Amino acid sequence: MRSPKFAAPQNYCVKVCLVNGDNDMHKKQNKKHLGTTTLRIMVLGCALALPISAVAAPMKTGARTSQPIGHYEYCQKNSKDCRIISRDTRPMTLTRARWEEMVQINAHANAVIKPVTDEEYYGVEELWIYPKRYGDCEDYVLMKRQELMRLGWPASDLLVTVVRQRSGDGHAVLTVRTDRGDFVLDNLNGRILPWHETEYTYLKRQAASHSGHWVDIIDSRKMVGSIR
Repeated sequence: MRSPKFAAPQNYCVKVCLVNGDNDMHKKQNKKHLGTTTLRIMVLGCALALPISAVAAPMKTGARTSQPIGHYEYCQKNSKDCRIISRDTRPMTLTRARWEEMVQINAHANAVIKPVTDEEYYGVEELWIYPKRYGDCEDYVLMKRQELMRLGWPASDLLVTVVRQRSGDGHAVLTVRTDRGDFVLDNLNGRILPWHETEYTYLKRQAASHSGHWVDIIDSRKMVGSIR
């Protein structure tokens, strides 16, 4: 099975955030603010790197599991977004145009949102919210998911996913399901990678069939724990 290789957008800021927050993790690789034209040029270069013939491995999921508390509270305020039932859960066909949408939305969110912890910005331990200028990792994910849905992507292919970093800290990414496998949009990495090529331990994600339900991820690459 061949895995695609991607060209990374090298010049825009890569933000760092954790589900539980850590002041020491707020880093930027480039402090320059880039204009829209520059960002579009980088996005185009990134999008052209997709080898359409390549195939990534899909994640394996298990039984229904607990909903993260942050998502539960988000759903109390955004019930419509958490009641999307998908009868047809076949993954999106990954065309070049769809790939370019993924790259553009990922790059844009990573560039315009500045990382802060919920404690720093809102004065609470955990808050999932659509960001305007500031946010932590799940906020990046919500923004990317929302923007891709506006472009016609179904909710069943845009799944908020909880992972554990090698450091042991929690993190959230957006899993994008396609007919060529599952890919990860991450605010810690400018590249879009097949999920199995990342160094995270995958714990759980939204269910493809119901946006308010969560399922375990069977990460056969290593033993996994869970975040409750």
